[in-house]
Amino acid sequence: MTETLTNWAGNITYTTKELHRPRSLDALRALVADSAHVRVLGSGHSFNEIAEPGPHGVLLSLGALPPAVDVDTTARTVRVSGGVRYAELARTVHEHGFALHNMASLPHISVAGSVATGTHGSGVTNGSLGSAVREVEVVTSDGASVRIGRGDERFGGAVTSLGALGVVTALTLDLEPDFEVSQHVFTELPLDGLDFEAVAAAAYSVSLFTDWGRPGFRQVWLKRRTDQPLPGFPWAAPATEAMHPVPGMPARNCTQQFGVPGPWHERLPHFRAEFTPSSGAELQSEYLLPRSDALAALHALDAIRETIAPVLQICEVRTVAADRQWLSPAYDRDTVALHFTWVEDTAAVLPVVRRVEEALEPFEPRPHWGKVFTTAPAVLRGRYPRWGEFRTLVDSLDPEGKFTNAFVGDFLHPLS
Repeated sequence: MTETLTNWAGNITYTTKELHRPRSLDALRALVADSAHVRVLGSGHSFNEIAEPGPHGVLLSLGALPPAVDVDTTARTVRVSGGVRYAELARTVHEHGFALHNMASLPHISVAGSVATGTHGSGVTNGSLGSAVREVEVVTSDGASVRIGRGDERFGGAVTSLGALGVVTALTLDLEPDFEVSQHVFTELPLDGLDFEAVAAAAYSVSLFTDWGRPGFRQVWLKRRTDQPLPGFPWAAPATEAMHPVPGMPARNCTQQFGVPGPWHERLPHFRAEFTPSSGAELQSEYLLPRSDALAALHALDAIRETIAPVLQICEVRTVAADRQWLSPAYDRDTVALHFTWVEDTAAVLPVVRRVEEALEPFEPRPHWGKVFTTAPAVLRGRYPRWGEFRTLVDSLDPEGKFTNAFVGDFLHPLS
């Protein structure tokens, strides 16, 4: 490989000697069958080495495969190929009069990569993006194609799979009827006396933002379905100008605010699809813990805000409904997600990440699989009651460990 390949943020430089972009499914199968180690690079929006195949492995991009977004209006599903990103998927689904139940803040990320790492949007009744998956199509280590759908005993491990089962070539997702959303932004929500449950349930999707420079939240973004009642929000004042989550950044790249109705896919993300982000000067971490502990966790962070604030760009607080995916950070518990966008300085950020993890330790947080964290593999295993079943599934589909890199292997294989 002659090019220097990095992730979206530029904090990871992949050591692989080969990057392959097969143009057909047959070529992909042959490549997988003939390779000793393989990892798939989605949109590159992970901040750790989850996609690193090692210096002798193959890094695989699905971007050159023919894109497929096939809507079945009768079944109310969509089959989407592995290299497609949410922005393209959403536009096609909307054109057919349907919607996804939710989207992440950034619509430029790949569908397969997002669900494989447990990515989510927000809303107390909204599951992670992977909760919409009905079937997974994966090319396994011998180049064979395998379908795993709901009702298959393996399904709980097949969606949020960390790329450890094979190359996900397509997913079938549930759809629902098209809907519109209006977005309302409020400012300066106090932490003191916060009724977190009421605030989190104030709209279909709710995000709270703080820089931890002082107690409380600088912004609250409410995304209301227009077929649902307009909520009151007595706890903070409406914004008087368009806002960007990060203070000082231009709001022109953000989705429409001030309650102007629009299609779901133009409001549920925070950023416009036509705004294509360049490599971000940032690092990211995220921790997901029981929603019932949200207020206590926020106060624990407030107690160390003088440590957090100097290396923080913004912290976002969202909610995720419980799901049944074995390695989902929202597995079996209604969840609050605490997301940190840090400055681009690994040496300065890592000690603060460790301090945040210490503060949140009583709440058994599960880190987002694609972000920066230092939680020990043994601790992570204890927070996923189905990890043993997932390991068995990996061994059955990939007995030689072709798709298990160092990142995944540390979690799967305890030291004896």
